[in-house]
Amino acid sequence: MTLLVDVVIVNWNAGVHLHNCLRSIARADQSLLRVGEVVVVDNASSDGSAHDLQVPGLPLRVVRNPDNRGFAAACNQGAARCRSDFVLFLNPDTELYPDTLRITGEFLRTPGAQRFGIVGARMVDEHGRPRISVSRFPSPRTYVGGMTGLDRVAPALFPPHHLRPQDLPRSGPVDQVIGAFFLVRRPLFNELNGFDEGYFLYLEEVDFALRARRLGWPSYHLADARVYHAEAISSAQLGPWRHYLLLCSRTRYMLRHWSRPQAWSLAGLSLSVEPVARLVGAALRGQPLNVRATLAVQWAFLRWLRHGRPTGPPPHSSIPARQIAEPRPVHPAPTRRRSA
Repeated sequence: MTLLVDVVIVNWNAGVHLHNCLRSIARADQSLLRVGEVVVVDNASSDGSAHDLQVPGLPLRVVRNPDNRGFAAACNQGAARCRSDFVLFLNPDTELYPDTLRITGEFLRTPGAQRFGIVGARMVDEHGRPRISVSRFPSPRTYVGGMTGLDRVAPALFPPHHLRPQDLPRSGPVDQVIGAFFLVRRPLFNELNGFDEGYFLYLEEVDFALRARRLGWPSYHLADARVYHAEAISSAQLGPWRHYLLLCSRTRYMLRHWSRPQAWSLAGLSLSVEPVARLVGAALRGQPLNVRATLAVQWAFLRWLRHGRPTGPPPHSSIPARQIAEPRPVHPAPTRRRSA
């Protein structure tokens, strides 16, 4: 019996990439994994990328939000309109290879696949060269290394968050697959109540994968299934606001999954050591020093920490405040383990 998967794509000013993504789905071999429906959730794009999306032979539904609800909330919004046994969250800046769905369907039929709740593919660039596809669950050393640049100097002591392509040349269990191609079993998605909508952008899939692991559903990297990933087409438009959202998501993740002393210690480093390290790194690389924007981001993040509610974007953000919703304050929730 052919397995069914619904595809959810969250779009925000992805330009022509969204159209190319949809066409790649229509061209894909669906003999072993058939697409039941494609739901595009558009988060108030202003570039016209969500217009004229109909692709012959593609069962497509478009949901248009009047405001940018954030990535996690829009993913949940799209998944609520799906009914297949699997849900594939696909970035609009990706394109499937003709055999991507067939290879994924082959794997899902194997006995070994039954114990995995999340499946990811190998990301490649326009020349077919591997890109980052897999990440570790963050630890305090991971974030200290990323904040200070020590992950580049001493990666053995401060392992980077993302695994290099050469670190995982073949298929196998992993901590977390990146969210550009994030296939989830529908019962697991329902059990976890979807993505945590307190993450506006970044780390929502890391949080989801960790909660799934705690329920007994690990993730699997399927190296033979290739997906072209242009990377950061939408988020690159955020300017300094991008780092603010990362700081909020990172702190939310730490407060939900680490001890309070660890989380607040790292939040303190985010406000003190990290901005200095970022400016020094930019200077060493010969990049322009945007001190005013860096300070604005740190001030907005501090207000988010102090008041437990979002504030406005940094003054020098390239995106007006009305186009971006704010991250929500932290409210940790326990997770239950799946019984054996």
